Amino acid sequence: MRVLINGLALWIASWVLPGITVESTAATEVAQGNSTAGVVLAFLFIGLIFGLVNAIVRPIVSFLSLPVTILTLGLFTIIINALMLMLTAWLSSYTPVNFVVDSFFWTAVLGSLIISLVSLIAGSITRTR
Repeated sequence: MRVLINGLALWIASWVLPGITVESTAATEVAQGNSTAGVVLAFLFIGLIFGLVNAIVRPIVSFLSLPVTILTLGLFTIIINALMLMLTAWLSSYTPVNFVVDSFFWTAVLGSLIISLVSLIAGSITRTR
């Protein structure tokens, strides 16, 4: 369920922000010409990578940056979310499905805010939180 929510959140962020894109060749080949199925598979794959990054790397980074997070009254978590988005984009560059975030500051920060908001709403609707 979390992979579906992450995929939906990433799709909405790429729909709202022009600097976030998903480029896929393998997913469209798997879908055998059906571009909608290829896009859905691509976003589910990126959602899986994003979920793994948030499950493995994010707790370590959050723990190590705890003093800065406390000092900024929690606002540094926005930067951590943007870093996780950039890490997902970097990891996906080694796969057939490329997730591209064009700039760190505005696109990644706004994208992480949109993804957090969509994940919060979808998680509360599906009760997966």
